[in-house]
Amino acid sequence: MVELVVMIVVLGILGAIAAPRFFDTKGFDAASFTDQLKAQIRYGQKAAIAQGRYVFVRLNGSSVALCYDAACGSRVAAPGGSNSATASTMTNCGVTTWACEGVPNGLALSAVATFYFDPAGQPFALADPVGGVNSTFATQTLAVSGDGGTHNVTVTAVTGYVF
Repeated sequence: MVELVVMIVVLGILGAIAAPRFFDTKGFDAASFTDQLKAQIRYGQKAAIAQGRYVFVRLNGSSVALCYDAACGSRVAAPGGSNSATASTMTNCGVTTWACEGVPNGLALSAVATFYFDPAGQPFALADPVGGVNSTFATQTLAVSGDGGTHNVTVTAVTGYVF
């Protein structure tokens, strides 16, 4: 009987500690979206190099998207044929075949900016003329927050390295 009571108490303590963590997925969502953000920007750079054309990265605070023009009239296809198609992706991106990922509910993306990669993979600021040689692109740090911490993604100037 004593063992049974001890086991119930131990399970109660574990349940009280583990249950809130089990049902609060913001930490997992933040880490997952940070990885998606890195992959999306890297894919944009690789697509620019592989296709020999300019690829624009649009960060509007609610999504990250890849386009062939600054207005996103011509969209880059999603690498696997479709994006993750979450509810926020559909709201912020519109179609699942576009290389666009929405920010999960409860999280925030700090940056609202558009920049582009040239056919050599070098990043340029949107204000830089397409086909120009001098980039005014400064290293950008994008922050994903909402889970009590900040997850940073950095795009370096000149090389476009994403980490």
